[in-house]
Amino acid sequence: MTTHPAPNVPDQLFDDPAAEARWRERFTAPRMSLPGWADDAPDRTLYVSNASGVWEIYVWDRAKDEHRKVTDRPNGTSHGTLNPDGTEIWWFDDHDGDEFGVWVREPFVADGSKAEPAVENVHAGYPAGLEVGRDVVAVAASTDDGTTVWLSRNGTTEVIYQHVNDAGVTALSKDESVVVIAHSEHGDNRHMALRALNTSTGETVAEKWDGKGLGLDAVSFSPVRGDQRLLVLHERRGREELLIWDVAADTETEIVLDLPGEVAADWYPDASALLIVHTHHARNTVHRYDLTTGELSTLDTAPGVIGSAGVRPDGTIEYSWSSAERSTVIRALATDGTERVLVEPQGARPATSLPLEDVFVGDVHALVSKPAGEGPFPTVFLIHGGPHAADEDRFSPYRAVWLDAGFATVHVNYRGSSGYGSKWRDAIEGRPGLTELEDIAAVHDWAVESGLTDPARSVLNGASWGGYLTLLGIGVQPERWAVGIAGVPVADYLAAYEDEMEPLRAFDRALFGGSPEELPELYRECSPLTYVDKVTAPVLILAGENDPRCPIRQIDNYLDALAARAHSYEMYRYDAGHGSLVVAETIRQTAAEVDFARRHLAK
Repeated sequence: MTTHPAPNVPDQLFDDPAAEARWRERFTAPRMSLPGWADDAPDRTLYVSNASGVWEIYVWDRAKDEHRKVTDRPNGTSHGTLNPDGTEIWWFDDHDGDEFGVWVREPFVADGSKAEPAVENVHAGYPAGLEVGRDVVAVAASTDDGTTVWLSRNGTTEVIYQHVNDAGVTALSKDESVVVIAHSEHGDNRHMALRALNTSTGETVAEKWDGKGLGLDAVSFSPVRGDQRLLVLHERRGREELLIWDVAADTETEIVLDLPGEVAADWYPDASALLIVHTHHARNTVHRYDLTTGELSTLDTAPGVIGSAGVRPDGTIEYSWSSAERSTVIRALATDGTERVLVEPQGARPATSLPLEDVFVGDVHALVSKPAGEGPFPTVFLIHGGPHAADEDRFSPYRAVWLDAGFATVHVNYRGSSGYGSKWRDAIEGRPGLTELEDIAAVHDWAVESGLTDPARSVLNGASWGGYLTLLGIGVQPERWAVGIAGVPVADYLAAYEDEMEPLRAFDRALFGGSPEELPELYRECSPLTYVDKVTAPVLILAGENDPRCPIRQIDNYLDALAARAHSYEMYRYDAGHGSLVVAETIRQTAAEVDFARRHLAK
């Protein structure tokens, strides 16, 4: 292992004890995801929570109002579900955060037994979908050899699909006669096609592909047994919209809603309506769409972000909500319109933070928050990962500590972000990285010209794809950035491609238009390592030793290049994968980042 200088991790960031306690408590305050319930036993639910100091899987027996922590692993657990009758908990067992493993299961009611492999004769891999039925289980895994889908029934497991291209299990009909696979046999895993297979014979029931550059995403089958209608997201008109595909008849009905932005949805329990979560300009509204009348009604929820939502058998809508100012709350909206907090972990609520304001620079949407006082401020540009993701008006302990430290914060939903239409999302194809930096530069210009940002104290900061853009940005735009902080980044694109998990190699081929062997100059042009000699800002990189997405070797290549020119940098290594589920580790990394920026901006 290459040795690089480690960063300082201060014992405290603030001299004021109250301020020090406040920022840490925002991370340690217990939080939880929306509990998901077993189809046939809705009082049995599962969620993930940080209540123990590590994000782990919990179950909640609502009939008894009893909560139980299920998993207890050093690096945490984030993927789990229940079988339909609620007797079993299924969770994904990987090693030290490397995302490579198998699904295991254990009883909902603890009996002292250990988790055991959930499906026999399934090899380890990166998870590529799981559908657990009463009698049928469909599970998929990806490796360097491609994707395999298994079907298990009555103790017998068989392969029903295998392909070198990326694929995954996406839906199982309630009568368990049809399983739907999303695949990229056409060569583009960013825009998937769908194939429905008969679970008894493995034969194709129906196919759906909208053509080049138009993806399909299977949401779920109707919850009514015998109903073969599948809810699907499509992008035929330049944004994600809904259709219902009757797989048995191979017919479809598009659902056209008079809403800007994009939508996600799921069924009401009797399949008479859809619950719509609408996203526009980084915030959500919630609606009910009646499938018989076509009526769209708006449900009363506070401004902010709906993390997830679902409709209970009695019609109650349960959802997770937060805003930039207030931490996540799990709420319930009854059919009579009354609303209440459904459940929240024991412990103090975290301190509030500051609101986000919208800024539009041309077509680029940014979200800005600033501390008390008069600008210009030192400013941290918090660049999201993905790239197909977006920053939203949601609570962030990480953003809050920067504000507490006197920094203005700026989020940029650059081209490549989701939620702004297919054209915006796909605009980075053929020139990834460099395209996004143009949008970040435009927002940086606005921030300086408006008096928000001190140009001599501008920090570029991101993780994953945001870490990649950070390293690329400090090399391509060295005059703009006083400090660069990159978490789990792509640093050397050619080496990253060699070492990363196969689904990401497929993603890169689709994004660039080919492999590094086919397009070596384009990969070099878009690689941070190409511009390492132009970097002037001090650099902090944080990376997991077991990261399958942005592997450690390519980061060491970049750091070695910095070291060869005696450039100022520090490296924070941790024993996990693409990020950490351990709260104390997140706090240490955050302290190291804020301290690094302060030290170098003070020079």
